[in-house]
Formats: sequence, structure tokens, C-alpha cells
Amino acid sequence: MSIAPDRNEIDIQRRYYAETASHYDDLHGEENQEHSLALSFLLGSIEYLGIRSILDIGSGTGRAIQYLNHHRPDIRVVGVEPVKELREIAYSRGVSTSDLVDGDATALAYHSGEFDLVCEFGVLHHIRRPELAVGEMLRVAAKAIYISDSNNFGNGSATSRFIKQSIRRVGLWPVANFLNTKGKGYTFSQEDGVSYSYSVFNNYKQISHLCSRVHVVNTNGGRINPYRTASHVALLGIK
Repeated sequence: MSIAPDRNEIDIQRRYYAETASHYDDLHGEENQEHSLALSFLLGSIEYLGIRSILDIGSGTGRAIQYLNHHRPDIRVVGVEPVKELREIAYSRGVSTSDLVDGDATALAYHSGEFDLVCEFGVLHHIRRPELAVGEMLRVAAKAIYISDSNNFGNGSATSRFIKQSIRRVGLWPVANFLNTKGKGYTFSQEDGVSYSYSVFNNYKQISHLCSRVHVVNTNGGRINPYRTASHVALLGIK
């Protein structure tokens, strides 16, 4: 039960980011903890894979770009962010206008294999059809993609997780999500704007089809099975 995104919800999201740009990082403070851990894991992957160039999609205020530039100034890092107000915050913090540009994660203006690695941090759950963005990440990446995002099936109490995982297992999650969002397909909050029900594991098959190896680690809570118990995970797909 898929619903095409309408201009209205895209405008709502863009307007939300424009209005909250000045305190965007404060609003996402808790989420940043998960991405901080994911970034530290990424550093090790960069060394292991011999990465020389990185594209970060949905860069926001440029946090990942600054982190990577600080720890690996020898690597070319470019970011794509469609919201002008968020880019302006990044520029005010020293990110170059050539290193953070306007762009659409679902239609990247780069050649296939142009970057060694393409990454994202908390972006896919804001895209109605994340498989399009993941497809673009896989196309533009020569060596690997790296995703740090939510896993809605590992979020909540043990009972809540069991119910959601059971509904997904019998193929009724799209129906449940449709009913839960009253047909909109998304929710809106002052903390996160427009968000869609998303799990990194939704794109696991898509990624594994084009990657020889896929590694997953929990970045917030979680036990031996990240899918069942971790609300956020980081995924590294190696081609």
C-alpha cells in the first residue's frame, strides 16, 4: 500500500527545516549520539577500504562533513543538502560552498562510481521512497555505501517490537502503517519534522544484491539481534 509523495508533504518538510535551521542540532541532540558512534565506525572502514573520496547525502548543517574533514583532511568529502537554510548554517561554520551543494538524494547529479563511498546519517526515514536514494547511493559509490538510520522494528518495548515484527512477517505492515498514519503515510513532530516508518533492514536485500558483503552494527541499545532489539543501526555495504 504505497502512496506517492505529494508536493505538500515535501513543502512541509522543507519549511520545517528552514524554520528550525538555527537550532537544528539542538533538536537532534539525542539522535546525534547514535550518529557520533556511527561516524567513529566509519573512520575505521575508511582506513580498511582505502577510501579517498566520500559523498554525504542529506548533510544538514554539515556535521558529518566537518567530522570527516577534521579526522581525515586527506580525503575529499562532498555533501548534498536541499535546504538552503541548513547549508547556510554549515557555511557559517566553515564548510566550503564547493563541499556542500544543493541536490536531491533520489537523483544525484554525479557519475556512476564517482565517489569511493557514499554515506547518509538519519536521512532515509525522511524520504517516502528510500529505495530510490539507496539506489542512487549504490550507483554513485565505487567501493561502499554506509547508512546510519532508524530501525522502527527494533524500537519500543518488547511487546511493541514483537507486535510490529509479527505484522511485518505476515506482510501487513504497509496496511498497519496506512491506518496508523490515517492514510498520510507519514507523521509530523516538532522534533523531527516529517518522518516515515523506516528500518534500515527494509533495504537490506537491495544493498546485498549489489554488495559482496554487508555488515550491520547497533548504535543505540540492542542485543545480539539488531533487527529485533536496536532502534538505530549502522550498515556498511562493500562492493
